Amino acid sequence: MKELPEKFPEYSIMYKTLSKQIKLLKKTKVNSKEENDINLKIQNYQRELNKIKEKFPDNYFDEFDSS
Repeated sequence: MKELPEKFPEYSIMYKTLSKQIKLLKKTKVNSKEENDINLKIQNYQRELNKIKEKFPDNYFDEFDSS
């Protein structure tokens, strides 16, 4: 099991913020040009979430992801 990162409160807050932003973007209905931009944002946010997840112990964010 990995230990918590040194700046874990900041990473945890960032993870929650990015997750909420992804959910909001997925709910947004837009025209095709904006849809492409939104998909790019979602992909970038998802990459950042994955980087954060790698710094934490396994299953650390599972409870938040399920809500």
